[in-house]
Amino acid sequence: MKSLELFAGAGGLAMGVSLAGFEHVGVVEWDKWCCDTIRENQKRGHPLVQGWPLYPGDVRRYLDDSGVPEDLDLVAGGPPCQPFSMGGKHRAHDDSRDMFPAAVDIIRATRPKAFIIENVRGLTRPTFANYFSYIQLQLSYPEIQRKKDEPWLDHLARLEKERTSGVLKGLTYDVVPRLVNAADYGVPQKRERVFIVGFRHDIEARWSFPDETHSREALLEDQFVNGSYWERHEVSKRKRPEAPAGISDMIARARRRNEPNERLPWRTVRDALVGLPDPEKGPGIHHDHRFIPGARTYPGHTGSPLDLPAKSLKAGVHGVPGGENMMVKPDGSVRYFTVRESARLQTFPDAYIFHGAWGETMRQLGNAVPVVLGQLVASSVAAGLVSAMTRQNLAAGRA
Repeated sequence: MKSLELFAGAGGLAMGVSLAGFEHVGVVEWDKWCCDTIRENQKRGHPLVQGWPLYPGDVRRYLDDSGVPEDLDLVAGGPPCQPFSMGGKHRAHDDSRDMFPAAVDIIRATRPKAFIIENVRGLTRPTFANYFSYIQLQLSYPEIQRKKDEPWLDHLARLEKERTSGVLKGLTYDVVPRLVNAADYGVPQKRERVFIVGFRHDIEARWSFPDETHSREALLEDQFVNGSYWERHEVSKRKRPEAPAGISDMIARARRRNEPNERLPWRTVRDALVGLPDPEKGPGIHHDHRFIPGARTYPGHTGSPLDLPAKSLKAGVHGVPGGENMMVKPDGSVRYFTVRESARLQTFPDAYIFHGAWGETMRQLGNAVPVVLGQLVASSVAAGLVSAMTRQNLAAGRA
C-alpha cells in the first residue's frame, strides 16, 4: 500500500506508518534540522527510512513540484500544532502556521483511500470547538472549498448544510476523531493527542479506533499488589515507595480478583530507560546520551517521576522546557533527560540518530509522534482498508 507523509518532522509517524506496511511515495518536511535527521539516518542505512523520497520544502508546493501520485492508499501527517498548543498563543485559524487547509488541499487532489491526521490536545479545547468542527467538516467534504475572501465561519455554515442535507456527492470521507493518551497504548509517556482518521466513503470501511492496551490500574497492581514491577527492576523492598494515597479501594479490588488485569501495565520512565547507563557517569555507547547540567524545579515544573510514564515531552519555543523534560531521581533531585532517553520515551529505535544541538534535537523530539503509537493507528487503518477491499472484491465476484 502507498502512503504520502506530510509534516514529517523527525519521522516518528512516518516510521510507524512504514512499520504498518505502507510504502511512502513522498515524505514532506520543510525544517532543515528535521530533514538533516532523516538524511543522516538514510546515510547510516537505517532500514526504516531507507528509500524514503524526501521532499525538503513547503507542503503547499509539493504536488506542483513532484506531481500527483496515483492510487494513493493513505495520507498521514501532523500539521504544525503551535496554533492550538496549550503553551502557544491559541490563534488557530488566525495563525499563519495553521496548515490544516494545506492538508485538505492535498487530500482533495490525491483522493487517498484513507488519512491519518494527528495534533495536540489543545485542539479540543472549548475555545476551538467551532474550528475543530470546521476541520472535521473540511476533511469530510474536501471538494467544498472555501471561496476567495469568504470568512471561515461562512464556509463552516455551508459545510454544515452539506452534512445535514442527507445527500452525499463527490469526494467525501467518513471521519472519526479521537483524543488518546499515548500511555494507554504502551508509550512510556502521558502524551495526550488528537487523531482524526478518515476513510473515503466509497471504500465502505468498517473501522473504529484501536482499543486501549495498557492502564494505570494494571501498573499500580504490579507495583503495590504483587510487587512484580519492583522485582523486575531489582529494587529492594526497603527502597520501594509507599502506595500513593487514594488507591486502597483499587488495591482491595485487585486482591479479590482471581484473574490478571486484562490490560498491560503502563510503561514507566524506569521501564523505558532499561539498559542505558547513568549519563552523569559517562555517555556509554550512545553519543547522544550526555548529561546536561542546569535542571531545576519551580512551581508547575517538577519533572517526571521515575516510576510513572513521563510527562508529555514538549518542544518549547525559547529553549527546552524545564519540568516536562526532566526526570526526578530516586533521591528527589532532578536532571534533564538526555536525547537518547527522550528518544526512548518517544519509542524511537536506539539506532536512530538526531541531527542538531541538544535544544534543537529536543524540539524535534517534543514535536514527534511516538513511533509505537503511529504504528498501532496505521496498522489498524491498513487492516480496515484490506477488510473493506476484500468485501468489495467478494461482492464484485458474486455480481
